Amino acid sequence: MSPAKKKLGSDQKLLLRLCGIVLVLIVGIAVLAPQETKDSRPSTYNANPQGVKAAYLMLQRLGRAPVRWTRPLSELSATDASHTTLVLADPLYNGADSKELAAEVEKFLQHGGRVLATDASGALLLPHGAAKARGTLQNPLCVTTPEGPGPLARAGRVELTEQDQWGGEGPLFRTEQRCGNDPVVVRYPVGQGEAVWWTTATPMNNAQLKLDPDLRLLLASLDGEHDAQPRTIVFDETLHGATRSIWDASKGLPLGWLALQSTLLFVLLVVSFSRRRGPIRMPVAVPRSSPVEFATSMGDLYEKAHVTSAATEAARRRLLQILVREAGVSQYTVQAGPDAIAEELHARLGGDWTLLAKHLHAAEAASTRTTPRSALALVRALSEDAESIRAKLEPTLQ
Repeated sequence: MSPAKKKLGSDQKLLLRLCGIVLVLIVGIAVLAPQETKDSRPSTYNANPQGVKAAYLMLQRLGRAPVRWTRPLSELSATDASHTTLVLADPLYNGADSKELAAEVEKFLQHGGRVLATDASGALLLPHGAAKARGTLQNPLCVTTPEGPGPLARAGRVELTEQDQWGGEGPLFRTEQRCGNDPVVVRYPVGQGEAVWWTTATPMNNAQLKLDPDLRLLLASLDGEHDAQPRTIVFDETLHGATRSIWDASKGLPLGWLALQSTLLFVLLVVSFSRRRGPIRMPVAVPRSSPVEFATSMGDLYEKAHVTSAATEAARRRLLQILVREAGVSQYTVQAGPDAIAEELHARLGGDWTLLAKHLHAAEAASTRTTPRSALALVRALSEDAESIRAKLEPTLQ
């Protein structure tokens, strides 16, 4: 396998390991993360006890066609304010936006609109609105005491949890329900419209709407006493934690640093992977120029390892193969030893072969202690013996 393929395989294994670690982290966070708490917002989408979905569905059953408002309050100017009631149930908003929101609510009221707001946050959005803490010695759970002949007082004694009391003073404000001495349900005119304030949104939530006084209080608060026809009920959802735009959700986030880090990470990925994913050139294979180069290389290896017996043994075996295959010397004679080989060659080819026997004896006795010079001389002698045998055999072959 080429180094490039090995490198690619190691990169893939590393990537798979990283993906596995990320997957384990995701599963662990999903399992160990704390469970989401129940939604306590008085929203028409919320079916929990603190939600007001039951009121929204009840108005639908009555044929009132309530509306969920999910646009900015500045667009309320496009509605028919004189026939519309805006419900601001425990609104949530940034303090920096309170003046802008209050101005839009006042504009809606001046054009004949009706607003039902709850909690201290709702009071701050009403003109001249203010709330203050309830009496410290008073139990927050109370059954209200109706005050006066007004339509909200005629709803009867309402069970609720007092959060704050109305802080405005003067003949303009008409208290309809009290908890002890604290005004908790108040209404007052603003321009051509009317504002209604409750200390809490509990009379309209899913858990308490089944109580008759709570239901009567809600219906009396939605319509004016002198309205000729029922109003369109608009439940605001933009101030229940739902953001108006993506940019609103991003407020306070370090988007600049996030973008810079993401850019640096992208650059690092490109730099680290592009080098390995680019065109790969196969390594140049240097061809062997000639068999002589191979022989020279093998000689260099033997010389570096100081191996002389291997060279002499190879030359001896080569000579024995020539004797058996070409000169016809029997295997039995070869096993008998160099002297027997010399006698059989004398009988077959004539001549004196005692020098060949001497060379074979020397090759058998050679060891690693033989000097390179002596080993080279012995190998040359064995090669010359082989050439002498072939020279004797040539007349016979012809």
